[in-house]
Amino acid sequence: MMKLLEKSAEEAGQTLGYRLKKGLATIADEEEACKNPKWAYYFVRKVKGADIRKCEEAVCKEPTWAYYFAMYVKGADIKRCEEAVCKDPRWAYWFAKDVKGADIRKCEEVACKEPGYAYYFAMYVKGANIEKCREACKGSEYEF
Repeated sequence: MMKLLEKSAEEAGQTLGYRLKKGLATIADEEEACKNPKWAYYFVRKVKGADIRKCEEAVCKEPTWAYYFAMYVKGADIKRCEEAVCKDPRWAYWFAKDVKGADIRKCEEVACKEPGYAYYFAMYVKGANIEKCREACKGSEYEF
């Protein structure tokens, strides 16, 4: 029975996720990885010689993965990643808080579109415009 299962597993092939997790992915997998922001991020982190710019292009299609790319990939284009994260108030807040070189004003503009993130921005981002954040929180449970 075990031999039958092993043979089935070999015939089924391996997914990109499996290859990345097991350290089996190669440069030949780059095209497949860059079809999905999540896999492009993991690919550039795990495969030596990955094309950072190509993976970054794929990653910057989603704010979440653009944030992680800027945080953890050496050589990331911070401005390009910032463009991607500034489509979502949550990630704009985290980007301004955590990423060195972030444009605080640009991120603040986006974060202040949601009162909760405006509040967090005022509390935790060095250089935040407190009055702007306070204005964004008026009339909400985050008013301060």
